[in-house]
Amino acid sequence: MELGRSLRVEQLDIDVGCDAVFLNPRDAERMSILAGSRVSIVCGGRSLGALAALSHLVSPGSVAASHQLLKKLGDCKAAEVYPVDLPPSFDAFKRRLEGKRLDAGDYKRLVGDIVAGLYDEAQIAAFLVSQLHHRLSDEELGYLIRAMVDTGEIVSFGEPVYDEHSIGGVPGNSKVALIVVPIVASKGLLIPKTSSRAITSPAGTADTMEVLARVTFSAEEIHDMALRARGLIVWGGALNLAPADDVFVRVERRIGVDPPTQMVASILAKKLAMSVSRLVIDIPVGRGAKVENEKDAAMLASMFLSQASRLGVTMRVALTFGNEPIGLSVGPALEAREALETLMKGDGPLGLVEKACSLAGLVLELGGVAPRGRGYSLACEILRSGMAYKKFREIIEVQEGDPDVKPEDIRLAPKRFTLEARRDGIVSSIDNVAISLAAKAAGAPDDKTAGIKLHVKTGYRVKKGDPLLTIYASSDARLHEAVRIIEEYNAVVVEGVIVKLFP
Repeated sequence: MELGRSLRVEQLDIDVGCDAVFLNPRDAERMSILAGSRVSIVCGGRSLGALAALSHLVSPGSVAASHQLLKKLGDCKAAEVYPVDLPPSFDAFKRRLEGKRLDAGDYKRLVGDIVAGLYDEAQIAAFLVSQLHHRLSDEELGYLIRAMVDTGEIVSFGEPVYDEHSIGGVPGNSKVALIVVPIVASKGLLIPKTSSRAITSPAGTADTMEVLARVTFSAEEIHDMALRARGLIVWGGALNLAPADDVFVRVERRIGVDPPTQMVASILAKKLAMSVSRLVIDIPVGRGAKVENEKDAAMLASMFLSQASRLGVTMRVALTFGNEPIGLSVGPALEAREALETLMKGDGPLGLVEKACSLAGLVLELGGVAPRGRGYSLACEILRSGMAYKKFREIIEVQEGDPDVKPEDIRLAPKRFTLEARRDGIVSSIDNVAISLAAKAAGAPDDKTAGIKLHVKTGYRVKKGDPLLTIYASSDARLHEAVRIIEEYNAVVVEGVIVKLFP
């Protein structure tokens, strides 16, 4: 077989979680393509990069594509496959790894080649890690954001678009947006929130909302639905909005890193693609959070504000308390339950209500609905009055969920373990890292029914035998591992009441 000869595209039911092509081993040998190498598949004038795999299930003279790649290729009957040497932007890629500065054209080419699939996951991981050792300048960060936006679609609404976004990193945080969005939307401001799935946490906002309603829609559907309901909570990864971000997030999840500059680029690129012009950023600060001290938080806030001024976005940044989990639940189903209960009652755990109303209030102030300094009280009033719950029902319905769903309708994993206090005393700390690790060990976020329910918060007085937390898992093995982590890390510390006696 000669290089460049057209191959018939076979429809095989293959889902490998990435862009991949499958060739008959005999064809691959003739084309000098090795299993695991990068190839370019060309169809209808479009060229996309993919991972090569060999399979005898593929007929000679044919090529099969994974679900992910077929989606991008569209109606493709015949394609050409070529081995890929070095992407056109490889020189810029190498210079970035060395810490040298790139210009706007470099980033445009580099991001374009990443979106086209011409870089493998190891190379993308190297690009991400390079930002930890050679931080992008403000100018470079702006170039990266623009390149990420320009390689995808932009959804325009013809009116100001608002949003609130948390950088995350604190367990239990994903449910906050489920309260913020309906509060803001109930006052008529347009807040079509596109959210991510979890990267390093037990739940992302999209994971939690998906317990209650569908979150995967096209850009056209989101446009129409948002104008009807004024608020949405959907998954951004299903859209062609800043598509490079989806690639970066997938790799970040695998290597467990989230560089600050890339975090800023990812968040702002997605927001610009949704035409957001007024934005509140939440940076939780505390032990075990992504940002552990105010100095680093201030630096990150400065980075956000600097880019906002370059990009024409009106922004306020809030540093919030992040020393312990938000609310009393961690994991998609548990957090969906807690958010729904809070909206229905118009009240809930103090930390959760304080945070949701504070952030929603800042958005209301940006929209001119409340004067500066009065947004918080208005947001609390909207929550207490039931207006937010009424709006949330509309949002669930427009996203094809059941608006009549009750907290008790949400299924939780069947295997459970409750950790009890071993002494009388006061809860002095709850370890964010331990709670996150244990919730993930229990199965969250992939198993939406798994997670951890807290029965106490820092400062609570407990007696020996009182419940501290309950772990939910779908298997004994997962439950056992989650319990091991909780006990090994001493996730909930109970201190004695008497510190010292005199005389």
